[in-house]
Amino acid sequence: MLASEEITSCLSPDVYSMVCKLGQEEEEEEGLDIYTLITEDGKLLWVNFANYVCYHSPDGTLDYIKSVRLLRPACKMVHLHLMSITACFFKEKYEVWFEWTNNTQVFLEVFDLLRSKEVTTLSLALMKLTSLLERALGDVHLLVSRECPFLLRDLLASQELAKIFGQPVMDIVRVFLGSPKSLNLRNILWHGFAAPQEIPPEYCSMLLLFSGGLGQLLSDYLERTRSELVHRPYYSFTCLEELNIFPDVNDEILSVAEELIMKSKFVLKIMLPYWNAALMAFKQHRYADCVILLLPQIETGLRLVFTSLNNCQERLLTAESTTLYTTFDEMLAKQLNNGDINQLPLKLGDPLLEFLWDFLNHQEGPRVRDHLSHGEVDLKVFPRCIASQLIAFAMVLLHQFCAEDSQENAVTGTLKKCASCYRSRFHPIGRLRYQVLNCIESLVKWDSLPVVPVDDIQSSVRLKDPADIKECSSLMDEIVSLTFSLMPVNFSWKREPVGELLGNKWPQILADLCSTHIPVLYCPRSVLEVVVVLRQIITQCHLVSDQVISTAENRHVQWINKALRSRQRQNYLRMLTCIQHLSPVSRLILLLVTMEMYNVYKVCEKSSSECLQYLKLLKAILQYVENLVTYTSPEKNKWDETMELTKKILLKIRLFYGKLTI
Repeated sequence: MLASEEITSCLSPDVYSMVCKLGQEEEEEEGLDIYTLITEDGKLLWVNFANYVCYHSPDGTLDYIKSVRLLRPACKMVHLHLMSITACFFKEKYEVWFEWTNNTQVFLEVFDLLRSKEVTTLSLALMKLTSLLERALGDVHLLVSRECPFLLRDLLASQELAKIFGQPVMDIVRVFLGSPKSLNLRNILWHGFAAPQEIPPEYCSMLLLFSGGLGQLLSDYLERTRSELVHRPYYSFTCLEELNIFPDVNDEILSVAEELIMKSKFVLKIMLPYWNAALMAFKQHRYADCVILLLPQIETGLRLVFTSLNNCQERLLTAESTTLYTTFDEMLAKQLNNGDINQLPLKLGDPLLEFLWDFLNHQEGPRVRDHLSHGEVDLKVFPRCIASQLIAFAMVLLHQFCAEDSQENAVTGTLKKCASCYRSRFHPIGRLRYQVLNCIESLVKWDSLPVVPVDDIQSSVRLKDPADIKECSSLMDEIVSLTFSLMPVNFSWKREPVGELLGNKWPQILADLCSTHIPVLYCPRSVLEVVVVLRQIITQCHLVSDQVISTAENRHVQWINKALRSRQRQNYLRMLTCIQHLSPVSRLILLLVTMEMYNVYKVCEKSSSECLQYLKLLKAILQYVENLVTYTSPEKNKWDETMELTKKILLKIRLFYGKLTI
């Protein structure tokens, strides 16, 4: 691994030249005055800004290099102007023009950060400004469209924004953001390439002014078209309790973190201020700022390890416009682009890798960086627990790449132990496991449902058991015996009688089966296809269970209060009879799903025809539980029909598993 001191910049020579040097040599245009760019009341003169934007001939595409060179002196003048005015004056002139961003206060704070002596504040200001600007522009895009482009590059190049703001205006913004050929300020910051103070402050000033100027243009458009800008709701982080893997960060842990930062090879010396600023932000309860500062540095540290392990040190730097950056997606992949095995996952180990995938990538996970970097989160109410967990995880990485003689203390020992036990919560298999456990909790409630007193039953019309009940019970016994061999070889419950699988101990049996480790990294498509259907089955099972519980409780209250008509009483008694027999069937379905989850990788060993038959069975079970949802709904109450459906599906299940054991 390259020594941290040897690396003076993570910007490639061409990118460094464009961002840090280009335009410095340009002399200020004679007669150039701030009021040739803005009016005295603060309105931007976009036509004069557009004069600095150049295009290639004959195709008319943006010439980013010439545009940056010509715009740099104007940016300096804007920066000097903003540095010369007071916060009160700026607020008076521009506050109203930031309202379209739905984050007025943050943009006003960026003005204050321009004066800060802290070396990391400019980068933090730009990361917040660019993400919130992207979100606001997306809201504007939806004024004239139904969908907003996901990539900032596509958003800025869209005809919809050109229609609202004008093409020359959008071309000016594109010189700073979006395209890899541009200054691309958002990406080089959010991906951790720019060191503190490496981005010239005048670019932050210019983007801040542009944000207000876009508000001025939008105000005119809304008034002209009599439109109203509607802001999309913020994304809210859910399942926060599932993110609590590590102990909550306290002063002792922060003290150890400060020590690790100073001696870990995971930290580039030039990036050290970001790490310290992230910890300071946490201490000051600025949890969004903490995470915004920390995420790019985790990416930078992993990139340093990735390039060293895979012997491609040149990939540590920002790529040119013709090559993709080395980002999380590539670093966490199983193979490199050339087909070689990626050594980083092997170095990190499955638990750390699963945490990274959960935290950053899986669609049902928090996807913290995506939501933050696209401006989808309310920064004022960012959850403390996310910042705490990210600091703790970063400390595990820091310690792993400390010198070999580095001592492990109680804090790092605890954190490493927590990390080593981590299993994915947000991979589809992890979500399936979670669904199974929740469904178990729901089905257990069936055992304590209120029932009709015996005397009341005797005084009512007694119902005969459905003719198929005994056959269904026999079929279930056969299926359980056939599937017993599918359980893990060393599973402790295999020593119990087969009948216990659906007996009183079934919740514990399934819970223990769910705790068995199942690999989730780099799942083949065939595995994910099976998991999708299994999850659909569990979703419908849970719906059935909730409906049964709700209906049984409501009907019992009505029975006690003698509020049921004769026909309703008969239907209620039929429901009670069916529940007794649906309960073991539901347990069986849950058992089958759990065992298929454990054995899901066996689908890779099946032939195409075997896969088709297997999926056909799973989809038949799905159809069965979907029908149960309909038949057990308060509107339908078709309890007798549920037994007919049950017999048919049990026959199909026995036939399928019977063939497997031949």
